[in-house]
Amino acid sequence: MAIIKTIENAGWNLENTYASLPEKFYAKLKPSSVKAPQMIVFNNQLAQDLGLDDRQLSCTGADYFAGNRLPKNVVPLAQAYAGHQFGYFTMLGDGRAILIGEQTAPEGTKWDIQLKGAGRTPYSRGGDGRATLGPMLREYIISEAMHALGIETTRSLAVVSTGEEVMREKLLPGAILTRIASSHLRVGTFQFAAHWGGVTDLTVLADYTINRHFPEVLQDNNPYLSMLKEVVKRQASLIAKWQLTGFVHGVMNTDNMTICGETIDYGPCAFIDRYDIDTVFSSIDRQGRYSFGNQPSIAKWNLIRLAETLLPLLSKDEKKSKELAEEAVEEFNKHYYQSYMSGMRKKLGLFNLEGGDKDLINNLLDILEYSKADYTNTFRALTIGNLEDIADLKNKEFDYWLKLWRARIANQCQSKDESQKIMEKNNPSIIPRNHKVEEALKAAVEHQDFRLTKKLISALSSPFDYQLSLDEYTKPYSGKEPYRTFCGT
Repeated sequence: MAIIKTIENAGWNLENTYASLPEKFYAKLKPSSVKAPQMIVFNNQLAQDLGLDDRQLSCTGADYFAGNRLPKNVVPLAQAYAGHQFGYFTMLGDGRAILIGEQTAPEGTKWDIQLKGAGRTPYSRGGDGRATLGPMLREYIISEAMHALGIETTRSLAVVSTGEEVMREKLLPGAILTRIASSHLRVGTFQFAAHWGGVTDLTVLADYTINRHFPEVLQDNNPYLSMLKEVVKRQASLIAKWQLTGFVHGVMNTDNMTICGETIDYGPCAFIDRYDIDTVFSSIDRQGRYSFGNQPSIAKWNLIRLAETLLPLLSKDEKKSKELAEEAVEEFNKHYYQSYMSGMRKKLGLFNLEGGDKDLINNLLDILEYSKADYTNTFRALTIGNLEDIADLKNKEFDYWLKLWRARIANQCQSKDESQKIMEKNNPSIIPRNHKVEEALKAAVEHQDFRLTKKLISALSSPFDYQLSLDEYTKPYSGKEPYRTFCGT
């Protein structure tokens, strides 16, 4: 006779090590219950990876993912943190999110499980602590697309509707997202410790972070410096991947930069269509602080803020501490350049390193910007050799560039087939096109029709698939008005 799991033991293996930190770092509280939760989308594969019973939870888990019920022995809490928002420092914290705990997956890795939109917390700053269906589905779609693209990111396990309405500009259906992360430790967490705590608090936080994310540096002569260097390296790699895929985060505040190097917070994010380094999608970024081309420099600026918080731990000598911090952050430029150039060579099918590669890459990007050509589709066309589809690139500058590129390919030891294979692995055919995302969200929010959302999620799970049946997801935005996104808070 088969043993049927109850919902209480559907694979939950939770603890909350964050609650071992000093109490100033969090507020213990339960999610606020909601009226009538219903499952909208559920990530079966992610649930399996976490060691959860996906069949059981997808059918009867809505109460858990809404916060109406909690697994046994959990310590739910909202985290405190600070941050520079558009350059201005302020106290923040989880204003509408509750960390349920850390799930230990079968292979031993710990994953934060957080309910986003779970009600008011002490850090809500006058907000209602709730979230609406559109932004929560948007985060699910984009975060899972980022994962499929090979970009480090928080993940989405589920979105449930709440059966309640939330007031924004108008009444909108409420929803809660279950977010999965290596952890929710942020640059802003360290800023909070440095500003509202003491050296002891900062040390406890840094030790906790090292044990969770960087245990390999524990035996180093200066583990705090090693941690900083590793954060710099991870962020350089992450931002390079953003630039290589045309992703615009939209709100790179220090509270939205994780210590572990995962993309977090998919508010006013989007992917570029035509290549333009000045692209800004966010409706609130009126000065272009977080434009596509500014993302590397902003990442470094955020890392400087992190380094400032660690100064008391790097050395007892203040001058020496500053020198160590500056040297560590300056490594960002080297790591970013190496990651970006390596990625661009792969996108162009180049295996070896030659002196003219930088010019070859930059000249192509200049042509794309001048021609207003679609970024993703240009590399897609180069990959499959279907350049006649890119009407914007029918000019003599691009023709000349093509000759140089083909000569560069021919000068390699590897064959053309080998070059094409590496290009296919690094040039997505499908990205979350902004208009397709909005089309799906409109159907979901206005008509409670989730078919387009689920179809889009399925297509985005295989971004390097060049099937003709998925061509509808390769068409760029054709509207005349600039595309704008909103934070959804």
